[in-house]
Amino acid sequence: MTGRFANEILSFIVFTLLDILDFLLCYVYKILDYLIEAEWEPCYCSSAKEAVTSSGKILVSEHGESKILHLSSTKLELEEISDTLYNRPSLVSEVSKSTVEGNSMIQSREKINKRGGTIRSTFTINSTIVEMLQGRIQKLPIPRWSDCDCKNCTGWTSCKESLFIKADGAKENVQEDVLFIHGFISSSAFWTETLYPNFSKTTKSKYRLLAVDLLGFGKSPKPNDSLYTLREHLEMIEKSVLEAHEVKSFHIVAHSMGCILALALAVNHPASVKSLTLLAPPYFPAPKGEPPAQYMMRRVAPRRVWPLITFGASIGCWYEHIGRTISLVLCKNHRLWEFLTKLCTRNRIRTYLMEGFFCHTHIASWHTLHNIICGTAGLMERYLHEVKNVVKCDVNIFHGKDDELIPVECSYSVKSRIPRAKVKVVENKDHITIVVGRQEDFARELEQIWRNASTIK
Repeated sequence: MTGRFANEILSFIVFTLLDILDFLLCYVYKILDYLIEAEWEPCYCSSAKEAVTSSGKILVSEHGESKILHLSSTKLELEEISDTLYNRPSLVSEVSKSTVEGNSMIQSREKINKRGGTIRSTFTINSTIVEMLQGRIQKLPIPRWSDCDCKNCTGWTSCKESLFIKADGAKENVQEDVLFIHGFISSSAFWTETLYPNFSKTTKSKYRLLAVDLLGFGKSPKPNDSLYTLREHLEMIEKSVLEAHEVKSFHIVAHSMGCILALALAVNHPASVKSLTLLAPPYFPAPKGEPPAQYMMRRVAPRRVWPLITFGASIGCWYEHIGRTISLVLCKNHRLWEFLTKLCTRNRIRTYLMEGFFCHTHIASWHTLHNIICGTAGLMERYLHEVKNVVKCDVNIFHGKDDELIPVECSYSVKSRIPRAKVKVVENKDHITIVVGRQEDFARELEQIWRNASTIK
């Protein structure tokens, strides 16, 4: 009890200081953006503003509640944007909120009445989202000054092309396909460096293995004008994998955040999925009355200094500008860190996990974290219901007992929604070592799952 109390006190002090630091960095980056890019770059802790436009395109809720409802425009649906992007209790948000409270609602009503229009709502929303959706932010087809300018990071600047796919296994007479989806701040190397070398010759002669780098990660494009929503991620997987490789039916293997995309993909293609294997799925059922996205953010990133993986998640989830600073130091210079890692270890250990961790941009990681991990929390119930009743494939779940980021209870919560799902808890393994370090055993388990699914079908 004493240790827990000390952890709580230390966490309070540390995160209060981080609140102040993030507040200061907000203005530092505004100045730098203006000096280097000749424009004020908006951020998600900017002051709120009325989201009712003269064209009436944005349809929002009543009474000024901080909740996104709908956008009837061409590019994006507002429901796809997580409210955790702009609604995070902190010193920054409180200061920003205090600058607009009081008269913003009255001013909005007066402006609308002067136009002779109808008041559809009194909704306030973060100005960054409004400007992005209205096309006011025109991203140049070049990286921002704080992003890396290497070929991998600028592979997609102004047009949508294709994700990076690492294929292995059968090339002719392909009998079945397997899609591997990695987790947050990772890459296809999580699978290709561990499982690919350990599949049997029989498996590789029958199955085509397709490991994807998700949008914004690894060697895939990292567009600055993307908000990395669920729809964008799924469309790119469907276009780059299912369509490009003419995949008709397939098995899915997914880790951590990738499990969310796997479930959504299975719901979109219920007749095509032959088996669904989930590793450490991040599913936290929200209590009644709790906003799902906010509840997910507090569970995944509870603002504690220990364990370290939780501390890292908390910084990444709560602090936009501190996260950008970390990306500036690590990700912009990822080629340097990858070189130093290889030099210091002299290739005695594999560096694929480090490479996957470094090779992304702040824009990609920040939006994916909020719009996928947090923002889809409200959709998980529907996905699990569809998988239970519509998607008839086998569901297998693996979880490390020592996982400090996503607790084992998440896997059992998934099973409570999908009773036919099989859960295996692996002793002495955590969020990463559920695969890394036991790749031979896991490869055999996957081969058995695929054989069973093929026999049933």
